[in-house]
Amino acid sequence: MTEPAMILTERRGDVLVLTLNRPDRLNAAPPAMFEAITAAFADLGDARAVLLRGAGRAFCSGADVGAGALSNDDPGAATHAALTGSYNPAILAVAEARVPVVSAVRGPAAGIGCSLALAADLCVASDTAYFLQAFVNIGLVPDGGASWLLPRLIGRARAAEMMLLGERVLAAKALDWGMIHKLVADVDLDAAAFALAQRLGAGPTVALGAIRRGLHAALESDLATALAREADDQRAMRGTADALEGGTAFLQKRAPAFKGT
Repeated sequence: MTEPAMILTERRGDVLVLTLNRPDRLNAAPPAMFEAITAAFADLGDARAVLLRGAGRAFCSGADVGAGALSNDDPGAATHAALTGSYNPAILAVAEARVPVVSAVRGPAAGIGCSLALAADLCVASDTAYFLQAFVNIGLVPDGGASWLLPRLIGRARAAEMMLLGERVLAAKALDWGMIHKLVADVDLDAAAFALAQRLGAGPTVALGAIRRGLHAALESDLATALAREADDQRAMRGTADALEGGTAFLQKRAPAFKGT
């Protein structure tokens, strides 16, 4: 019998929808699932936004490296190889995508699943969602970029609370902390997340990509460097068809029709 695909891909207009597809395991992610995510981001084609979601009752309950990880002669080496070879490239692929990325979270976003959800630009969560960094409960440390992402999203004290106590952060608390963009009823999650991705997909794609890069760069640069980068990006954006359309639409008092170029 053929194994089902680790992720499902569906093109809906300008949006590429990627669905983690192990619902019977709460989308626990073996290395092959994250390798499939990396491959999907490497082949976006002319998609202008990406929506990441999970099949069934969960976004992603964490990594699933298999039972062999505990009996491996060198489990540390096996974990390191899985992270550097499979999981980390997928997180980087999401972070470095040339188009906006939205994540839709219901149920658990735990461990590497938490990192994947928060690597998106905007996270929409349902009232069943929770975010979890439980590594401390099994004597391990957060991975998947959590130690970089969380302090920048919610501050050091709240990140420390998540990582040192290993307790669930429910969706309402995540919204209050500024970890996520929006909280909706579970029944509304899919429509709300897709509508957001569709809105971004109809935007000025080149400029949105530059905004994503600028946000990441600004976290690591001083003010003078950020000012210089903004000036360079603004010069580049002035040459795009979307900027011409945006300016023309403004003068003509109409909504712009961006084409992503």
